Amino acid sequence: MPSQSVDPLLQPFRLKHLTLRNRVVSTSHEPAFGEDGLPKDRYRAYHVEKARGGVGLTMIGGSAVVSPDSPPAFGNLLLYRDDIVPWLRRLADEVHDAGAAVMCQVTHLGRRTSNYSGDWLPVLSASPLREPAHRAFPKAAEAWDLDRVTADYVAAAQRCREAGLDGIELEAYGHFLDSFLSPTTNHRDDDLGGSLEHRMSFPRRVIRAVREAVGPDFVVGIRLMLDEDRPGGLAFDDALVAAERFTDDGIDFVSTIRGSIESDASLVRTIPPIGTPLGPFLEFTGEVRRRLRVPVMHAARIADPATARYALREGLLDLVGMTRAQIADPHLVAKIAGGREDRIRPCVGASYCLDAIYDSGDTKCVHNPATGRELQLPHTVPATTGRRRKAVVVGAGPAGLEAARVLGERGHDVVLFEAGDLPGGQIRLAAANPRRRDLLGIVDWRVAECKHHGVDLRFGRYAEARDVLAEHPDLVVLATGGMPDRSFLEAGEDLVADTWDVLTGSLRPRGEVLVYDDHGGYPALDAVEVLAPSGARLHFVTPERTLAPDVGSMNSPAYLKVFAEHGVTTTLARRLRAVRRTPDGRLAATLHSDYTGTGTELAVDHVIVEHGTLPADELYRELLPGSSNLGEIDHRALLDHREQTVVRNDAGRYRLFRIGDAVTSRNIHAAVYDALRLCLPV
Repeated sequence: MPSQSVDPLLQPFRLKHLTLRNRVVSTSHEPAFGEDGLPKDRYRAYHVEKARGGVGLTMIGGSAVVSPDSPPAFGNLLLYRDDIVPWLRRLADEVHDAGAAVMCQVTHLGRRTSNYSGDWLPVLSASPLREPAHRAFPKAAEAWDLDRVTADYVAAAQRCREAGLDGIELEAYGHFLDSFLSPTTNHRDDDLGGSLEHRMSFPRRVIRAVREAVGPDFVVGIRLMLDEDRPGGLAFDDALVAAERFTDDGIDFVSTIRGSIESDASLVRTIPPIGTPLGPFLEFTGEVRRRLRVPVMHAARIADPATARYALREGLLDLVGMTRAQIADPHLVAKIAGGREDRIRPCVGASYCLDAIYDSGDTKCVHNPATGRELQLPHTVPATTGRRRKAVVVGAGPAGLEAARVLGERGHDVVLFEAGDLPGGQIRLAAANPRRRDLLGIVDWRVAECKHHGVDLRFGRYAEARDVLAEHPDLVVLATGGMPDRSFLEAGEDLVADTWDVLTGSLRPRGEVLVYDDHGGYPALDAVEVLAPSGARLHFVTPERTLAPDVGSMNSPAYLKVFAEHGVTTTLARRLRAVRRTPDGRLAATLHSDYTGTGTELAVDHVIVEHGTLPADELYRELLPGSSNLGEIDHRALLDHREQTVVRNDAGRYRLFRIGDAVTSRNIHAAVYDALRLCLPV
């Protein structure tokens, strides 16, 4: 690891009057941790953790809104309220006390929201063009709208300054300001439309008004779409002209964006997820930096220190955004500075942080359950102050590895049994889809941490009850996972395969293949992506009214691209009831409609099903009678992060728990969250 004196990531940077302690930024994003539109305790703790973790600048309020007719689309802060100021001030004070600077992104969402939320006011845009992602039909902004929105921007900026923030960032990609700038969204025939000079006029008006209101000693930046990257969109040269004019008007830095975000397909090109190259827009940003006279910031899949260092050393940017990387590990910068770069919890690009906002209400890292839960869970596991326990963990999927890691870091004596030669469990299955192989970072990091903490890892060891008991454990944690569930079929369970057969490579079917998804998550889509290039004719059938409802907008486009490229046919709202063998040796699948009560048959060569898993709980049942708690978990203690003390069997010699899919079929985040909150108090 480069020494602090030469590491470009750790060099101070002067931004106007403000000196940042290093070049690493957590760029503006909205985790949806606010309460009532205000950055209360949870929101503040999330950002303070990154400040304590060494970041130079943390940016809050991913699209904090300035007007009531910009209703929150994803948990946005409400900058038009005066009562936000004391909450912002408290956040700013604590971030400053931890050594970092803090700014807020300020915006009017324009059409990137809903007509049917907040105060139910009509949403605005330069022209009445619907945004596909949020599905709002906006009205074309009138002169009086522009007057009040300009005043709202000014008032919001003044609130940020009054609260003691170090600056703000105006948002101009996919929102209201750039709806005027972009020819794809500005179809006006007045003096705000047509030529570039006219399209720039309203954003420039806002910038000038904000600059005049906050004065020269307050940083004002802009996150700007500098190439819309679509036919008829804002072109690079025009965007650069706009950026130069904006700096003339008082902009102090530019955060570069390439692409647009009005649809799922365009969003993932702009914010690249797993399976895409690291730092795809760095050369583009380097050209922007060469042509502008203000500092340039950029964040797009800069997931690791090596990529970030490259960007700085090559002069491609001034400030490097490592936003998702710090959602995975808010102590990233401190670990770099402390010579512990190998201990950084990696961002694997799963984009659960973004998809979870719409799926379950707020940001969650796929494999760091402490993110967003800083008020309850630590990012660094403290050593126990009690006696050292002997713990046995069975299963090296995400739940088992997390349990072993946490118990090991607590200082306990931990043995982990894993039947397979390699750790990972169902993550290894998901990573069999080559595009998603980076998920193995979840496994690799935990294995390395377990080794660091002295966990005895025994791979290739199928644990029976006698093996567990031979260790004389105080605590047994079973993370044995689950096995594919085909039992939902009324007939033909023995005739079908499952997605595990595809992802392990044991099945490579030819001919016509029905892939039935009664799960709604990733496995069936992974199976399709693995099978599609083989030439098999794939029919995807689901009882849902949409494809894979648990796969969010950041991850679905890659799968839908495969569907389109390989002609995968889709049948919605049909439930697979039974499968039978036909006289010609093929399979007849009975598909039932819940809506009409009728069924049809589809003749295919193979049927592959995905219906989640059932717990592999044989070992649990065998060990249960000898446990002191008889497997019981005190939910109140679990939720209060207290140690489990249930005793239901006085003769029991150990406490016994199961976690992850050994309990029921769930996702990676649920597995590691189970393990962390159960094992942390031990």
